[in-house]
Amino acid sequence: MANVTEAKAPSKSMRKFKTWAPIFLMMAPGLIYLFINNYMPMAGLVIAFKQINFSDGIWKSPWIGFKNFEFLFKSKDAFIITRNTIGYNLAFIVINTVLGIALAILITDIRKDGMRKVYQSAILVPYLMSIVIVSYITYAFLSAENGLINNSILPLFGNTEGVSWYMEKKYWPFILTLVNTWKGIGYGTLIYISTVNGIDRSLYEAASLDGAGKWKQIVHVTLPSLKGTVITLTLLNIGRIFYSDFGLFYQVPMNSGQLNEVTNVIDTYVYRSLLQMNNPGMASAAGFYQSIVGFILVLVANLVVRKIDADSALF
Repeated sequence: MANVTEAKAPSKSMRKFKTWAPIFLMMAPGLIYLFINNYMPMAGLVIAFKQINFSDGIWKSPWIGFKNFEFLFKSKDAFIITRNTIGYNLAFIVINTVLGIALAILITDIRKDGMRKVYQSAILVPYLMSIVIVSYITYAFLSAENGLINNSILPLFGNTEGVSWYMEKKYWPFILTLVNTWKGIGYGTLIYISTVNGIDRSLYEAASLDGAGKWKQIVHVTLPSLKGTVITLTLLNIGRIFYSDFGLFYQVPMNSGQLNEVTNVIDTYVYRSLLQMNNPGMASAAGFYQSIVGFILVLVANLVVRKIDADSALF
């Protein structure tokens, strides 16, 4: 009888299958979408190494090696677009991280749950807006004829002539940084809020009993608890440091040629080149170059973090 009972009992592998099968079924739609949307198109990277002839198709077009990459490095604008891309992204990372943490701490200190939810929702609204809407909001402020600044704010300071904002490139590094911060800070802030809410409250109680005021509690409890989240988000942002928000640098300045020196980044340069030369191989080469550099930067940054604090590294 014992042998019969053992034979009828499900095997260990069958029990594992029954345990994990529902989980894999739930994962299947997302994995299939990820494979179709993110991995299958990677075969198209071959376009970066070919002179595309639409009549011959992708695979029969002539192979030209790295010639499509040359236009990024041999252009007279190569230094400008690289400087702008890296410079703006570094500024965005630093400013959005500092302000995101500050706002997260301020919002989590609000005692009323209703008001806290209102502030959380309000700060996320710009992030959900289309960049086209953001560009027209910016235009409503900066328009030379009807803009709020020229017609309502500058006259208060004695400037009745106004400023041609879309012709003056010296203002745009600050304008683009301000717009990016206003639009993008909400996403990071919500992540920091969730981290702050997960901190053990007994740590704050212990710090208070030891005589620590609010500022010391932030320095010695909140900020150290946020370290892992800050490092993770920073590493992800470093991976995209050679990418730019196309809408921010193209739509918001209204594609003004007068501002190209301070608004032209790799993405907008490739787009304008594609319009002029109608060469998708160059656009593909630029995207491939950005991905490879971003991947290397993430590996290097993660290696540095692992050397300093192994527990905070991504891998």
